[in-house]
Amino acid sequence: MGVMPPYSSTRARSSRISTQKDGSLPDPASTTNAEFKCILQLLKDSIPLDKTKYSRMALRCKGVSEETTTGVLRLRAMAAKNELLFPAINVNDCVTKSKFDNVYGCRHSLPDSIMRATDVMIGGKRALVCGYGDVGKGCAFALRGAGARVLITEIDPINALQACMEGFQVVTMEDCVHEIDIFTSATGNFKIITLEHMKKMKNNAIVCNIGHFDNEIDMEDLEQFPGMTVENIKPQVDRFVFPKGNGVIVLASGRLVNLGCATGHPSFVMSCSFTNQVLAQLDLLKNWKETKAYKNDVYLLPKHLDEKVALLHLPALGAHLTTLSQEQADYIGVKVNGPFKNDTYRY
Repeated sequence: MGVMPPYSSTRARSSRISTQKDGSLPDPASTTNAEFKCILQLLKDSIPLDKTKYSRMALRCKGVSEETTTGVLRLRAMAAKNELLFPAINVNDCVTKSKFDNVYGCRHSLPDSIMRATDVMIGGKRALVCGYGDVGKGCAFALRGAGARVLITEIDPINALQACMEGFQVVTMEDCVHEIDIFTSATGNFKIITLEHMKKMKNNAIVCNIGHFDNEIDMEDLEQFPGMTVENIKPQVDRFVFPKGNGVIVLASGRLVNLGCATGHPSFVMSCSFTNQVLAQLDLLKNWKETKAYKNDVYLLPKHLDEKVALLHLPALGAHLTTLSQEQADYIGVKVNGPFKNDTYRY
């Protein structure tokens, strides 16, 4: 069994399926993403050497567990096309992952990244967070906590309403691009911050991405803009200067800023995520050996295991749980030792 890496490996797996169906080889020219292009080239070079290698690997694989929002989206797309070759457990949407790693991890690592990279004072700056999902929430809270005046862009009315209720102003990029000091993309989508947006930004506006790949910021068009010059300020900090003399400061070449300009999320919150991964792998092993309940589809980690992750981490924080009496448990329809919530409960 192995943990499934996100987007690139999932897409690459689709390429291998196509190869074994019709003999076609992956085409590195089919993508502009540098990392994915590299993977496709490796596959193109290796497949002719052993054309059944990945088929044999798939037969031995008893399941995968996926850590990221992006990876889960790709897995679901594969499952919808009947291209998923084994069961997959969605670790990303475990409460003890998405509501902790995504929120509290980003709350810690975003300001850490910006301050390490630029040494600017965040207090008093106008900051725009693109996307108000779990990652965006953590970013917005952190920037506000550091004294920034935070605005939000969002496509989903529910997330937008949440942002408003937290006191954030919800705007469009076009409304505010000319007055923002710090731009953070946190969407998991692409072309969120475009070349046209960057041309309109204040001189030396800071631009970074904490969502997924570098295509959240339109780095390709920015780098290829006629007359563009790049001033490397220090590692992972570049000032892109337009022909008119105005420039934007891009962190980590548009890639994940908390990995490129800092050290990622703290170990405690990552422990929650990795504990989910271990429990997911054990659940897949149990499914293979005993229950046979999982088909070739995407599943959420069972609630009792999600609660177990939290339970394992509470002692480190000095927390002590209250215990239900049997009568109290019966009254609300749960077991004394949990699970305490149904799968539709929104934490």
